[in-house]
Amino acid sequence: MNKVAIVVLADIETFEALGRVVNALQAVKEFKAAKDDVQLIFDGAGTKWIVELSKPEHKYKDLFDAVKDKVTGVCSYCANAFGVKEGVQKSGCPLTEDYEGHPSFQKLVSDGYQIITF
Repeated sequence: MNKVAIVVLADIETFEALGRVVNALQAVKEFKAAKDDVQLIFDGAGTKWIVELSKPEHKYKDLFDAVKDKVTGVCSYCANAFGVKEGVQKSGCPLTEDYEGHPSFQKLVSDGYQIITF
């Protein structure tokens, strides 16, 4: 079984960024279908995607909903810095503060996870 952490860092500002987040969600969906140990983490400007993808009218809301159970962390520090912390809390996605308010990538690596960033 693979152990993979998919990390979304892309901002919401561009069409290219939309492509990156969709690719991340598709990758999580594929690992999930294969019954691999997969985690989806939103960090940096990527924390803004939680609010965007939670909107009922968003084109990729269904894809997000299909993998939302694999969201293991949204950076608390970054969600606050980018002004989306309240929206993340409303979404039900867990905020994480493992290392100085951020997710711990060291812990993921120590636990044997391969990290893929988008």
